[in-house]
Amino acid sequence: MYQVRFYKGDYQWRQKQANQDKCAAYVEHHFNSSPSIQSDYSVVITGYNASELSKNWGKSYALRISREFGAPLGGKSGLLIGGYNGRGNGNLKYTYMPAILLEPLFASNPIQAEWIRSAEGQDKLAKILADSIIEFFPDGSLIGFSVGHKYKTSRPSDRGAPLNGGGVEADYAEIVMEKAKSVLEKFSPSAVPVTPVVPTMPTNDIRVIKDGKELWVHTDIDEDDELIWDPENRVLYISGQST
Repeated sequence: MYQVRFYKGDYQWRQKQANQDKCAAYVEHHFNSSPSIQSDYSVVITGYNASELSKNWGKSYALRISREFGAPLGGKSGLLIGGYNGRGNGNLKYTYMPAILLEPLFASNPIQAEWIRSAEGQDKLAKILADSIIEFFPDGSLIGFSVGHKYKTSRPSDRGAPLNGGGVEADYAEIVMEKAKSVLEKFSPSAVPVTPVVPTMPTNDIRVIKDGKELWVHTDIDEDDELIWDPENRVLYISGQST
């Protein structure tokens, strides 16, 4: 049996309270945002001090999102250790348990914002989160949830990024987490087992996806190659470095 507890206050306080309660895992939920409305990748942040369990859990979650929503993986195989230039590390580094910060979709992307606002999209996001927890913490336990931006003592009015078309990031992150909580607390181990999603996708592949369907994939990419997208001519250039 799972029990989910939401933590409020500034981020360090939330983590310390989750430690005190001996949570088995800790999740903070955000939605990404960018000046470009075309940004659409899925990524999970871990702390610099993250365990391998945290990293594997994060990559598995990001891959589930990629498969369900047709979003490319950001970071390295969907993982960004330490966050964006360190942003995100402080949200997780005080935890004693496996911990991840979710950035599944972009609030600034008009298509993804509609998914975030829709009940169907929220249900899918909630199920992916719940399934990832069931896969990596199958014994049932106390899970700590943190709604990114919302309920901070230092900035009580913060709600995160605006959604393209209306709404704010934190309110929808909370809706998804409440739905995930319901799925987890109703889960019975005797039910159909969750199929594990193993992040075996090549680290340096390039995929072309249209309407959730993969049209083309190229895997012979060196990690030192530079990828440059020309939006005007709609051309992706791959610049290899000779040695």
